[in-house]
Amino acid sequence: MADIETFRAETRAWLEANCPASMRTPSVEEEVVWGGRGQKFVNPDSKVWLERMVAKGWTAPAWPKEYGGGGLSKSEAIVLDQEMKRINARAPLASFGIWMLGPVLLEYANEEQKKRFLPDIVAGKTRWCQGYSEPGAGSDLASLQTKCEDKGDHWLINGSKIWTSYANHADWIFCLVRTDFTKKHEGISFVLFDMSSPGVETRPILLISGSSPFCETFFTDVKVPKEQLVGTPGKGWDIAKRLLQYERQNISATGFGADRNSGPTLADIAKKYVGTKDGIMADGDLRARVTKQMMYEQAFMLTIQRNTELAKAGADVGPATSIIKYAAAKMNQTKTELQVEAMGYQGLGWDGDGFKPAEIMSTRSMLRAKGNSIEGGTSEVNLNVVAKRVLGLRDHQ
Repeated sequence: MADIETFRAETRAWLEANCPASMRTPSVEEEVVWGGRGQKFVNPDSKVWLERMVAKGWTAPAWPKEYGGGGLSKSEAIVLDQEMKRINARAPLASFGIWMLGPVLLEYANEEQKKRFLPDIVAGKTRWCQGYSEPGAGSDLASLQTKCEDKGDHWLINGSKIWTSYANHADWIFCLVRTDFTKKHEGISFVLFDMSSPGVETRPILLISGSSPFCETFFTDVKVPKEQLVGTPGKGWDIAKRLLQYERQNISATGFGADRNSGPTLADIAKKYVGTKDGIMADGDLRARVTKQMMYEQAFMLTIQRNTELAKAGADVGPATSIIKYAAAKMNQTKTELQVEAMGYQGLGWDGDGFKPAEIMSTRSMLRAKGNSIEGGTSEVNLNVVAKRVLGLRDHQ
């Protein structure tokens, strides 16, 4: 215990000395650091903060030092997380490489692949995107048809992906492809390749919110070096399932933003627009629903904290991530709908002088939240996982 408390004191002192003041404020979308070849730092402090954390290996604190990580024990990683939250420190790097790809590379990649890809992920030098869903393979992902042919000294890829988040900004993609059309799950492989490769094309998809991180991605005779296939050909489904667990865990770990120190609470907003009587929200029905929502959010974040600590302690949270992902989607959709309802006409703005930026953002956030029940695995698929793998229910015959 003395050692961990010493680590806590040293970590607290280091964070106080090295985390810039502006990095202790609520994060804003335009200042989020995704890394990669095209990274531009809107706030110079973001660059300073990233460089300092990379030097410590603390963008991926529990990864081994030989791959650029911090080499922290599970207990130390928990302490670091607690101390960063204590000062409201921003995450120095947002990264699909850290959240999803890196953990499966540590588990499935060979040593050469780990040394090649992991350090650049930690340092934010490579921005990754995920090539999973296809026009005919969404909920039934194992039906994917993107073709990967063995051409002797390279793989040749033809096909397309859809809902590829930030594909138009990514440097590299981790992609599920079919190397064997005679088998379903056993014919899938997991490959990595550069998005600047000849034959790769991305087209952004516009959502009803007015913007979107999603793209259609097309592959036409894309050549991929043989050494960029992870694991064994035809065994990519095992990697895919494992990665989906990390994806759902990380999507839901923030409750789609419910844990962000992002200014006024739902109750604050409702009081402002609905008004108060004797210091409490005037509309009793809305007050009850807002209270229920905020209690739900608090319980959700405590559950996330428990699951995070269990995972760092070595417990396999596995299918439980599907419960959290489903709950997070419902929670964020309800929250954004309540906010728009509380704002009345001012919550229906799209543009124009009659609406403040925050009011317009509320409208768009409510519309954007509709996609929460699709991304990272649909709510229906997650409920099936819960039924079969958590509750142990039998398939309907």
